[in-house]
Amino acid sequence: MAIRRHVVITGGGRGIGAEIARRFAAMGDRITVLSRTRDEVEKIADEVGGYGIRCDVGEPASVEAAFMAAGPVDILINNAGVARSSPVLKTDVRVWEEHLKVNLTGSFLCALKVLPSMASRGKGRIINIASVAGLKGYPYLAAYCASKHGLIGLTRALAAEYADKGVTVNAICPGYVDSPLLTGAIQNIVEKTGRTLDEVRAELEAQNPQRRFLEASEVASMAVFLASDDARGVNGQAISICGGALNV
Repeated sequence: MAIRRHVVITGGGRGIGAEIARRFAAMGDRITVLSRTRDEVEKIADEVGGYGIRCDVGEPASVEAAFMAAGPVDILINNAGVARSSPVLKTDVRVWEEHLKVNLTGSFLCALKVLPSMASRGKGRIINIASVAGLKGYPYLAAYCASKHGLIGLTRALAAEYADKGVTVNAICPGYVDSPLLTGAIQNIVEKTGRTLDEVRAELEAQNPQRRFLEASEVASMAVFLASDDARGVNGQAISICGGALNV
């Protein structure tokens, strides 16, 4: 009988995080979902038969309380994130700091809470949901790109430090995924540029050579693989899922 693993997913109340929760739950794993929004976290926790905890990953006290309640973790999925677009000269410092706080510091704080126990057990997985914007620069996304580039750097540093302790740390770098986060970003572009919704969607879809948005299930499938024993030799990698956009 397979051992039931404990999977903790930040930002797990919707979109990619919720799909990852569903996928691991379907495999029989025990799920804990963290989210800033109580209604969302309770809804997905009920759906997958897991445990929901309200948590702001950018706040050390909130993270401390959440992981104390969650208990030992076998697989950590750092998925919580924000994405706001604006020309760099119009990017308010508070927006810049929010991106770093949630996208980068949040992953750092959560990793700190699981690494000691993973290392002591000689086994563990940390999977950071980054972005192709962590591998390439994009206009109007300076804060987002900086935070995701930082997350990939953190991934590689932790992977190197814990490689001999049975812990792997990897990043998944999706292109545009059809999700609530993307919906909000598209609406922001519409409001700021005056272009229509269809025009913005078509422009963003065209950045993928396959001319489509990715599905959250594609990211979830990669997370499942990276958490498996078959991926024990995959460490410190930033794996892009973008339909070939970075190869063009």
